[in-house]
Amino acid sequence: MNRSGDVRLVGLWTAFLLVHLFTVVVGWVYPSQPMGDVVLVYEPWAASALSGGPIVGVTETWVYPQLALLPMLLAKALSLPLIPALGASSAYLLAWAAMVTALDAIAFGVLLGRSPARPRRVAAWFWILALLLLGPIALYRIDAVTVPLVVIAGLWLTRRPALAAALLTVGAWIKIWPGAVLLAAVVAFRVRVRMLLAAASVTAAVIVALYLLGARQEILGFLTEQTGRGLQIEAVAATPFLWLAVAGSARIEYSYDILTFQISAQGADAVGAALTPLMALVVLVIAAIGAVTAIRGADFSRLFPPLALSLATTLIVMNKVGSPQFQTWLLAPVILWLVLDRVRAKAPAGVVLALALLTCLVYPLNYDALLRAELLPVVVLSLRNVLLVVLLVLGIRALLRVPARPTSNTRE
Repeated sequence: MNRSGDVRLVGLWTAFLLVHLFTVVVGWVYPSQPMGDVVLVYEPWAASALSGGPIVGVTETWVYPQLALLPMLLAKALSLPLIPALGASSAYLLAWAAMVTALDAIAFGVLLGRSPARPRRVAAWFWILALLLLGPIALYRIDAVTVPLVVIAGLWLTRRPALAAALLTVGAWIKIWPGAVLLAAVVAFRVRVRMLLAAASVTAAVIVALYLLGARQEILGFLTEQTGRGLQIEAVAATPFLWLAVAGSARIEYSYDILTFQISAQGADAVGAALTPLMALVVLVIAAIGAVTAIRGADFSRLFPPLALSLATTLIVMNKVGSPQFQTWLLAPVILWLVLDRVRAKAPAGVVLALALLTCLVYPLNYDALLRAELLPVVVLSLRNVLLVVLLVLGIRALLRVPARPTSNTRE
């Protein structure tokens, strides 16, 4: 690498570390406790498992896939030496931040390597800027653990497809959304049988391990737990009801069962109930479009990125839960799109950066005002939700425009 390349690499790593440091610190400064889930929910779950108490996902049904407990336990182990000086809560928060930063650094290193080409540098700057705009919610949630896993897996797909599929499956057993990227990879790549075998092997190993630990109906409990949720206020489909709340015709209520704020209004439950089957239908349609395009011989670098982004965005747009950390699901597909097809990724990347900023403006910066159904945060959230739909349209449009090659060039 020449001297200018060294300078660029140093600049990227410096910006990466500074943004992570800033994001960690503002978690303590911003309102609405953006790191609250880590210390109020994750740490007690980890402490209970380590002290012989109930183990979420094993002895009781849990809202997350079971491997989500592993990073929570790791953070607890890392926090133990810090407890005498800082106390249990502060120690766990710092351990969590250090763990996520380390995982991001590993993925950032895989992305850049020793001499990154321009597309990879652009993708790296996008990641840095997205973290800066999204704020502490990008680090202080379990979703943050899955982002670097998907980035690494996506970068390894063409050279190590089985390992990449295994890594994506691990990610899906932490938070479901990496499964959308795995589906896109299986549809778009010719060695799909190898990837399916790797994914099935990881899933089988997880299920056997859980069974041996005593889990039975709890194994798939993270799927059934979602059925009891109402329509969360930040969900895209909740936008009209938020405007009813501004007008006084709907209420925002807190659910102590799932620890979220939900819409209480006529028709809200029906909309929430319809979203999950609608999500499944849209996912199937998008996957079918991708499959037909793949059969016609589309190039992987053109097909995979918009397919992955469209599927991930569908999981957000059609979700009755609209948690702000869901925006992190968009980062890895855009990073991979910038690496594989930078020119066509510009518009989606710009939209995702805008989504990150708008999300931070809602949560944590104006969340209390949103709960009071004040006009400004409702306007900002509505704009964010409209942009999510725009992003989905951009992804599907790009998917439909992927050119085909002669089918004789394709093989299983």
